[in-house]
Amino acid sequence: MIGGRPNRRPLIGVTGPAGRGFALWGFAALSLLLAGARARRITPPLERARLDGLDGLLIGGGDDIGATLYGGEVRPDVRLDPERDALELQALELFWGTRRPILGICRGAQMINVFRGGTLHRNVREHYEIRRHPRTPLPLKRIRIEAHTRLGDVLRLDHVRVNSLHDQAVDVLGEGLLVAARDRHGMVQAIEHEGAPFRVGVQWHPELLFYKLPHRRLFRAFAEAAQEAAA
Repeated sequence: MIGGRPNRRPLIGVTGPAGRGFALWGFAALSLLLAGARARRITPPLERARLDGLDGLLIGGGDDIGATLYGGEVRPDVRLDPERDALELQALELFWGTRRPILGICRGAQMINVFRGGTLHRNVREHYEIRRHPRTPLPLKRIRIEAHTRLGDVLRLDHVRVNSLHDQAVDVLGEGLLVAARDRHGMVQAIEHEGAPFRVGVQWHPELLFYKLPHRRLFRAFAEAAQEAAA
């Protein structure tokens, strides 16, 4: 069964690419540890047993999502990981009907949107005509948190500084999703599922900002939701 026993540190599955992506995995595991949770790395190919006993699911960052999954333009100049795409879609399918929390980070937020039938902007520089779209792990971008959202309640802020390491972004929202944050260009920076216990996707990498209180709050809320689901 998906889920585990109460009265213990919740166990979170963290998706990533096979044979690489260890830095992001390490920071995600650290952020979960600081929030009171344990992490289990989930990579392709999908082994159903790796999902057993999990109290929550974190869809991590990484390569672009295959455009064929959302009807976008296929381009040869990007690195894709179709096996990981398939793994994450299957994992989301298994978790979505449960009360187990789901957190999407960067690519993970985009994957949640695609899973719910939404689409992506293939290249944010082209769509938003951004001359400077710096890729940096430092919190140099200021974004606005939408009012009356779970994300706003968790961060306790209406604006927050985030990093930026993405090329894609959410375009048309998937079923049941709403925008939880935008940047000054109007680009979606966070989404969440209406009415769900915890279904949040953020465009930035909060695991790289574990030294900042608002981003630790996000992981803490995720871990607490996993603990509640397990109980």
